Amino acid sequence: MADAVVRSSTPARSKRTPAGGAPTAPHSAAQAHEARINTQQVNDLLLGKWAETRREARAMVKDPAFWQVEGLTVAEHRERVFSQLHLLVDAGGSRRAFPKEYGGLEDNGANIAGFEELVLADPSLQIKSGVQWGLFGAAIHQLGTKKHHDKWLADVMDMSLPGAFAMTETGHGSDVAAVGTTATYDAETEEFVIHTPFRGAWKDYLGNAAVHGRAATVFAQLITDGVNYGVHCFFVPIRDDEGQFLDGVGGEDDGVKGGLNGIDNGRLHFTQVRVPRENLLNRYGDVAADGTYSSDIASPGRRFFTMLGALVQGRISLDGAATWASALAMTIAVTYGNQRRQFDSGSGTPEIVLLDYGKHQRRLLPRLATVYAQAFAHEEFLQKFDGVFSGERDTPAEREDLETLAAALKPLSTWNALDTIQEAREACGGAGFLAENRLVSLHHDLDVYATFEGDNNVLLQLVGKRLLGDYAKQFKGKDAAALARFAVGQTAGKFFHGAGLRQLGQTVSDFGSTARAVEHGLRVDQQHELLAGRVQQMVADVAGKLRPASKLSKAEAAALFNENQSELIEAARAHGELLQWEAFTDAIDGIADPATAQVLTWVRDLFGLSLIEKHLAWYLINGRLSAQRAGAVTRYIDRLCTRLRPHAQDLVDGFGYEPEHVRAPIASGAEAARQDEAREYYRELAASGNAPVSEKSLHKK
Repeated sequence: MADAVVRSSTPARSKRTPAGGAPTAPHSAAQAHEARINTQQVNDLLLGKWAETRREARAMVKDPAFWQVEGLTVAEHRERVFSQLHLLVDAGGSRRAFPKEYGGLEDNGANIAGFEELVLADPSLQIKSGVQWGLFGAAIHQLGTKKHHDKWLADVMDMSLPGAFAMTETGHGSDVAAVGTTATYDAETEEFVIHTPFRGAWKDYLGNAAVHGRAATVFAQLITDGVNYGVHCFFVPIRDDEGQFLDGVGGEDDGVKGGLNGIDNGRLHFTQVRVPRENLLNRYGDVAADGTYSSDIASPGRRFFTMLGALVQGRISLDGAATWASALAMTIAVTYGNQRRQFDSGSGTPEIVLLDYGKHQRRLLPRLATVYAQAFAHEEFLQKFDGVFSGERDTPAEREDLETLAAALKPLSTWNALDTIQEAREACGGAGFLAENRLVSLHHDLDVYATFEGDNNVLLQLVGKRLLGDYAKQFKGKDAAALARFAVGQTAGKFFHGAGLRQLGQTVSDFGSTARAVEHGLRVDQQHELLAGRVQQMVADVAGKLRPASKLSKAEAAALFNENQSELIEAARAHGELLQWEAFTDAIDGIADPATAQVLTWVRDLFGLSLIEKHLAWYLINGRLSAQRAGAVTRYIDRLCTRLRPHAQDLVDGFGYEPEHVRAPIASGAEAARQDEAREYYRELAASGNAPVSEKSLHKK
């Protein structure tokens, strides 16, 4: 009974070849006589609340007019993507997030869901549409007021006004508060003077800046009456109708990039460019005609983070897009692995399907489990975003939680996309390196996801600081005796509320007996305890090391924080992984079909145990697992991979991709046809009596 958690009542009928080659496991759940998933129900679950919108978007991108074409020049690719934006307008894809008053649909969740699906067509199209409507248009919508909406939103929606989102500077990326561009108010003319005083203040990496943009939403330090009121956003025209820069505006083309070359990224600089006072997007801060500044948010820090929080949808959409791109890579690699054959056992048996090899299962199936975990976490994330931005649950606490969740999940999914796509490429051998099979270009295009909309490590530091803040709240007002009791009980029964999102469980003790430890250590509660306990202890350890900071000088406190920065970021990463695991578990709880629930439970266990295995050194060093029990984790991951091998194709089919979405010849059935042709050829050759004799058989005589 020790391994009952991963063994079904009817074991898979796996056999090994007589010579001990790769296991010839059943290729389907039906062949293995096991429960199998209902792929339609799984697809409904993965597509989530906005499944209808996702299916509409997928139906749209089945049209080859939306597809990425390999081999285009940079200029050709840019113009193709620009024309595709007009096709999106025709299809209604630009309307979802904007107010009904201007022809929009006011459906924020649907907007993100539909946007994410564009990664199937061309990541350049996805990101360029995000620049136009999710950044440039969203800045006008979220940071402006009705006068701005009346003036510009309709033109933004129908592409009459293509624009750039000018926040990042060459010298400042993630540190937006320190941008060098200034907007100085001139009360005599009632104008703001936009100026980039040095080269590092040039706005950089901006989509639509190199060629297509006619205006930009420019983030600059607002200065009036000699006071700097911090970063605000301004609408600044940059080109005339012929595409020439306006007076005082200049720029450069960023040129060829590592990917996303359908987007015209470029640089902008401003030399004393004057714009009317009304061009300040003044939802959170305004300047009167006489230069008086006013804001409903008195705290400069809170005002700044409120403005940036209004644009959080960029991180949300990248989390989802990276997840669906990973799903596409897994679909290609698993489908090919189920058809491509390589090596026989040495005893004359047919060549073996790649996915029957244990190593091939090990390299693909845990990553497939991670994609499922990401998808379920993203759906929770998207629903929270929609609740806030629809106004249904728009409170300061909900917004803070949303920003923390965005900073926790976007790094994990974008990093995982690069790892998953690369492993999928290698798993497909030379065929995976061909451009026609999409994996190489997909990796190139998603590479920058790890650094735009916030560098991943910087985002995780924000999460870590939130975790420390929540941790400290437990002890506010506690006396020395209470703190001493906590210290004594540090390894048993702790309760920790993390980032306002989940309640993390208690620490877990080892069970001594390997068999008993395995049985207990693989169940859902114990997986949670191990994952949550790691977050809890990591945060507590960092908090303990930082405790002296309150008595140090600012310089010394900063140095102390810097010494512990890496550990804090790792704690934040562990917290994000825990959130993904919990979201997966919640999704399983909502599945009515027992067979589907059983298989997805195995997938969830594979994800959870893979996280534990990845951090085995930490669990061993901190006494959370014995060496025997740690070894058992790895052995049971191998068992789960074997158990899930018959379900692999069903699991990728659950993503719901059609041939027009995949567009990879190696995942089209062509490989299976080639294998069938080869086998038929050798069968006929053997039957004809004309087959040559193997040299090895002569030596045996």
